Amino acid sequence: MIKIKIPGDKSISHRAVMLGSIAEGTTEIDGFLTGADCLSTISCFQQLGVNIQRDGEKVTVHGVGLQGLKEPDSVLDVGNSGTTIRLISGILAGQNFTSLLTGDSSIRRRPMKRVLDPLGKMGAEVLGRDNKNKAPFAIKGKELESISYKTPVASAQIKSAILLAGLYSKGTTTVIEPEKSRNHTEVMLKGFGAEIEEGPNFSSVKGFPKLMGQKITVPGDISSAAFFIAGALILPDKEVCIENVGLNETRTGIIDVFREMGGDIQIINERYTSGEKVGDIIVKSSKLKGITFGGEIIPRLVDEIPVIAVAATQAEGVTIIHGAEELKVKESDRLKTISKELSKMGADIEETDDGLIIKGGTPLKYADCESYDDHRIAMSCAIAGLVSDGGVSIDDLSCVDISFPGFFETIKSLIAG
Repeated sequence: MIKIKIPGDKSISHRAVMLGSIAEGTTEIDGFLTGADCLSTISCFQQLGVNIQRDGEKVTVHGVGLQGLKEPDSVLDVGNSGTTIRLISGILAGQNFTSLLTGDSSIRRRPMKRVLDPLGKMGAEVLGRDNKNKAPFAIKGKELESISYKTPVASAQIKSAILLAGLYSKGTTTVIEPEKSRNHTEVMLKGFGAEIEEGPNFSSVKGFPKLMGQKITVPGDISSAAFFIAGALILPDKEVCIENVGLNETRTGIIDVFREMGGDIQIINERYTSGEKVGDIIVKSSKLKGITFGGEIIPRLVDEIPVIAVAATQAEGVTIIHGAEELKVKESDRLKTISKELSKMGADIEETDDGLIIKGGTPLKYADCESYDDHRIAMSCAIAGLVSDGGVSIDDLSCVDISFPGFFETIKSLIAG
């Protein structure tokens, strides 16, 4: 059996630094993801006056308390991190100073109005490009009022920004979603001492809690594990154990879908660490079949759809994915980019208005692929290359370090085993 260890969860790593920064006392983080996105979060909070030290995957945050952040003396640059720019906006909305935020070319294309509008309703003043929809933008923090807000889409970034602003609001702030998105923010806020209430499609936070520093162990990221789950399923004669993976139920749609497709996947050694469910995932080579899925499961696997598409090319029959239009506003338009790159490799794949149609059983061949500076597209093409005749060439692999430093070394262990 091949044993694989994957990097720490990106979502949890971001949130641990953010909440540790605005808590009182020291937060110790073990298993921190050292990818570029999470390092952007550290950099931004250091500019806001927080003392943060990093020793590899161990990070120590000396919190300044809910009201202790300082006005930055330069623009906060989030790099490629959508999580950083959206979540930090919620915290900055409740400060008594003005902040300017920007990011790389991808961030400057991505929609921000969906976050900045509700923050404006809570009382923050926002100025930004394209009618407050694009970075760079400025947030002038104010005394905030709590709101009950229905989000247009199920998005943990929108929900989390509003809940973080709710920490600085009188009363209780509630976010209602069409379907429940990942709830790492709620789990961690509860651990730090906030009053949180959750329902099937809503989350609430009471304002001005006393947050206290915590010891946090970050589990492996299931979105990173997904590439090796897919690879083990579609390569012949593989048995892989992916150790210490976060199994939060709002993130395990990938396991449900692959099992429905006929994938042999087992979970062992289940436990809870820092409020999050964790376990080891055992995957064996399997004969997959096409399925149709969409709707409420999409928020539970939205980041994994590109690599599901790769696996679907090797399945028997047709796989139809619908309700996934949120992929159009990620680092790239992932419906378009994964469809284009897999088509180059000979896949029978069609992009629809809100998803993909993949006819399985078509052999893949060598192609020169583009990453579009999108880590998940680059890694999905790499997994496709494992089952193609002649492999694959990918134009720029540097983006992979955003979420999975060491990805290609880990692929070697999958191939060799």
